[in-house]
Amino acid sequence: MEVVKTNSSNKDFIDLVGKLDEDLAIRDGDEHSFYAQFNSISVIKYVIVLYLDAIAVACGAIKEYDEETMEVKRMYVPEEYRNKGFATKVLKSLENWSNELNCKYLVLETGVKQPEAIRLYEKNGFSIIPNYGQYIGIENSVCFKKEI
Repeated sequence: MEVVKTNSSNKDFIDLVGKLDEDLAIRDGDEHSFYAQFNSISVIKYVIVLYLDAIAVACGAIKEYDEETMEVKRMYVPEEYRNKGFATKVLKSLENWSNELNCKYLVLETGVKQPEAIRLYEKNGFSIIPNYGQYIGIENSVCFKKEI
């Protein structure tokens, strides 16, 4: 297994995010266009791609939310690679990178129609918080925070 620190120009990251967006379009239905506007990957500086035998099997990213907080974005593991600990490995790598960048907190948003994501974040020490920013008042959103 290889953990690669890169940015949003990484082809494997772009490919995985394409699969993520296809999955989210199905899960979110009519609400997908609302979320899509906040998920541009054109200028993400901090991206993790996890490789297994040279195959990209998971990804995730962080971006600055405020001066002491990073926001976790674009977490994805293709279905055939799920339940093998890859998402946790990416999440821990993002957490470590945030520490290196002198951040104290991670925040993120996921959807109520993504129960496996909710379980992942709870299992990794994230706590549900009131919806923040553009997610305030959005019933399909669940927001999390973790002190790192």
